[in-house]
Amino acid sequence: MPESPSIFSIQNLNFYYGTKRALSGISMEVEPRKVTALIGPSGCGKSTFLRCLNRMNDTIAGTRVEGKILLNGDDIYAPGMDVVDLRQRVGMVFQKPNPFPQTIFDNVAFGPRVLGMGQNKSQLNGTVEQSLKQAALWEDVKDKLQDDALSLALGQQQRLCIARVIAVQPEVILMDEATSALDPVATLRVEELIAELKREYTIVIVTHNMQQAARISDFTGLFWLGELVEFSPTSEIFMKPKED
Repeated sequence: MPESPSIFSIQNLNFYYGTKRALSGISMEVEPRKVTALIGPSGCGKSTFLRCLNRMNDTIAGTRVEGKILLNGDDIYAPGMDVVDLRQRVGMVFQKPNPFPQTIFDNVAFGPRVLGMGQNKSQLNGTVEQSLKQAALWEDVKDKLQDDALSLALGQQQRLCIARVIAVQPEVILMDEATSALDPVATLRVEELIAELKREYTIVIVTHNMQQAARISDFTGLFWLGELVEFSPTSEIFMKPKED
């Protein structure tokens, strides 16, 4: 069987909260080093689907998954899947910036330390610097790495959260409405950052902002009442949709 070029292969995914079916028959391929945007009205299943990709829904009692999600060929819901390892491979940036109440340095160093990535002090310093540079934050904070992360502006806090995800060398970065709490200038900075990051990472974003999806994504999926109505290259879905 030829190897799939997709980083994620989602096959006939159904998801339940108790007896309520929140996702029905979702199938899509997520290509590497591209931005995939998920759009649709509130409550249509976008964020539920996103959280299936790194098993964040496991923390909610009574949830159940049917179908398959393959990450580079590995079934992420297989019994032997290490969920900690999965969440290192598939990082998450949330709607509201959520830095830990620690220093800027310790926020970025947190993942490598917890995961025991075997870094000595100079390696860890290098990882923190490189991650902050990739998150377009290094120039802002290089002289105040021991300051409280919560002292940063909201947009900077969100870029710090992105740096924290990057520090553990993920394969995929998930972003759930990652700019909805930010002002227009901070939003633009994060959008520019996403364009840079896709050179190295696969990015899946949930957004309510159609213009944002059109600006920054390569592929777009339209969700409606728990179903994936259409999934196409972004230019097609906005200019020549298959479904009215």
